[in-house]
Amino acid sequence: MTEVLVVGGGPAGMAAALAARRHGARVVLLEAGDDVGGQYWRHLPDGRGDTDGRGDTDGRGDTDGRADTDERLWQHGWDRFVAMRAALLGDAGCEVVTGAHVWSVDRRDDAPPLVHVLVGEPDGQGREPRTYDPAALVLATGAYERTLPFPGWDLPGVYTAGAAQALAKGERVAVGRRVLVAGAGPFLLPVVAGLLRVGAEVAGVVEAAGPAQLAGGWAARPWRLFPARRKAAELAGYARQLAAHRIPYRTGAAVVAAHGTERVAAVTVARLTRDWTPVPGTARRIEVDAVCVSHGFVPRTELATAAGCAVGADGAVTVDERQRTSVPGVLTAGELTGIGGVDLALAEGAIAGSVAAGGASAPGAVRERAAFREVAARLAAAHGIRPGWRSWVDDDTVVCRCEDVTAGTLRRTAELTGSRGLRSLKLTTRAGLGLCQGRTCGRAVEDLLTGAHGPGLLDPGRTAHRPIATPVRLGELAASPRTSNREDLP
Repeated sequence: MTEVLVVGGGPAGMAAALAARRHGARVVLLEAGDDVGGQYWRHLPDGRGDTDGRGDTDGRGDTDGRADTDERLWQHGWDRFVAMRAALLGDAGCEVVTGAHVWSVDRRDDAPPLVHVLVGEPDGQGREPRTYDPAALVLATGAYERTLPFPGWDLPGVYTAGAAQALAKGERVAVGRRVLVAGAGPFLLPVVAGLLRVGAEVAGVVEAAGPAQLAGGWAARPWRLFPARRKAAELAGYARQLAAHRIPYRTGAAVVAAHGTERVAAVTVARLTRDWTPVPGTARRIEVDAVCVSHGFVPRTELATAAGCAVGADGAVTVDERQRTSVPGVLTAGELTGIGGVDLALAEGAIAGSVAAGGASAPGAVRERAAFREVAARLAAAHGIRPGWRSWVDDDTVVCRCEDVTAGTLRRTAELTGSRGLRSLKLTTRAGLGLCQGRTCGRAVEDLLTGAHGPGLLDPGRTAHRPIATPVRLGELAASPRTSNREDLP
């Protein structure tokens, strides 16, 4: 029986595992969290809310001290998630391994790579080492949130929008009493909805893309968006919430500074030109105790890169029409192939799982993929980052927070050394070499260094190369013999 290993338990990974099982393959699904669902279907832990979708079945209210625990109010497609999770957990042919941290893969010429995993708490002792030797590997590792740096972005009270959403959905906690939501993209709207639900006052939404950029992305050839028309209903729901709470929505503007001593007390918002350069004289100060910022997402490509998969100029893994990468036996799905949202991830996952198990692409999934690839292209055009943002980063702004490297240090080093090699510039400045290994600052570091040189960097994208994908103790490597899911593994 073909064995398919799926890495990532979000929508794409769940869809891939279910599709592979439908085609008769034995499946192992690895998820780093405590439950499947990923960042999209993040929810209260079992026992703290109505996480099974069946309401109050024990007569105790399922509240655990939290209000508003009905997950249907928080999650789009919650019933679908509950059904998918039940199918995976109730299938003897599918092993779901939670707390599974894939830290490395070993390339091979004639087979998919070996996959090395540590199972247990991410910072715990005694994690169980495993090595998998799959017949086919599906990578569905998702994406990192991207936040453009600005003066004061390292103050307490500045959050990524994803962190605010995770705390609201997963713990019912608000990041502040009066919050501004800023950045670019439609993801800002569900973040607002989550903040309102946990009792925060939202001071406003600030979208960096201006009217011309938004119209160029969404208004051109509108009939091509008809197959994905159900997304319009979601957008309308968010618009009604903004109107009901009288929350201002401003386009063509950005948070260009945060102010405070021990934490955020206010932010400065300025109007932007078409290339996102702040317009002089338009700065406005807004008092808040928290700000949530997101400028989109970056595909999480560590494992794909380590496996040898080709990556495009946009940082996404290159795939063919069957979701196959440049490495035989390795497929990818979801945000790893380009930022497109949950519907695209589900369609790609279904195709990847079917193909990994030796089946054909389901026509329905292929149609869904085509419809939501159109949405993904519009998303990039309407909300894509413009180069003028670099002008709001002054020389004293910390860009790499792990190593305390400022934008001025990056610019001066590039000028003094004349180097165009990202690796040498990283080693000289230590930008991207801290604990997060460039996950937070990598793209910003590359953009700032590219702006310092007309010809650009010789090796762009290198900040995504992380042979050790997650933190691992040297003691774990020294003490643990190699283990496998196959007896014939050498």
